[in-house]
Amino acid sequence: MQKKNLAEELKNNAYPGRGIVIGKTPDGKKAVTAYFIMGRSANSRNRIFVEDGEGIRTQAFDPSKLEDPSLIIYAPVRVLGNKTIVTNGDQTDTIYDGMDHQMTFEQSLRSRCFEPDAPNYTPRISGILHLEGGSYNYAMSILKSDGGDPSSCLRFTFAYENPKAGEGRFIHTYQGDGNPLPSFEGEPELVGIEGDIDSFTETVWNGLNEENKVSLFVRFIDIATGEYETRIVNKNCQ
Repeated sequence: MQKKNLAEELKNNAYPGRGIVIGKTPDGKKAVTAYFIMGRSANSRNRIFVEDGEGIRTQAFDPSKLEDPSLIIYAPVRVLGNKTIVTNGDQTDTIYDGMDHQMTFEQSLRSRCFEPDAPNYTPRISGILHLEGGSYNYAMSILKSDGGDPSSCLRFTFAYENPKAGEGRFIHTYQGDGNPLPSFEGEPELVGIEGDIDSFTETVWNGLNEENKVSLFVRFIDIATGEYETRIVNKNCQ
């Protein structure tokens, strides 16, 4: 698979929707994850990320303008021991609860499917980073309709053992803008991971479409110690 430039991938797609990047820093010392949200409607754009324990949650920037909270208010990031869960919906809690009861990442998602937002049927994308004893691996998942048919759910899980330094995988909900929005296709894209946490955050945020971007979360985790740094960028707070 050809390695792509993450900044260029973002700049060339006006509406990837929500996206997850997971990988490893060029020096091989830190695990990397990023999660961003975008929006076309006023309800979707009326959001910010806030810290919630070791994770984050979404909340309305202006509570008086909040309409339907069902698919936009959730905890995108939660931490379970040495595992960091990142998703685009409330399946974060499903994975957390399942793995807390000795289920695997994939098994935990068996009870979930794509979002009930016809006609888009937005895919549920999820990722998990597992650090233990100085080693690091991660997995990603997408649950999507079969070509827009809500009677059929397609389930794909991608696992990455001992990921290479300076590389990551990028998965997002939509191929691009459209009506209905076309779901992501294929396996997560191979992208380069460059710079420190601040320059990486800047690269992702600046690559997102200015009109549609809403919020960004980035975390670098020391593979040896488990200590982490986090950055949150909210368009509504700038």
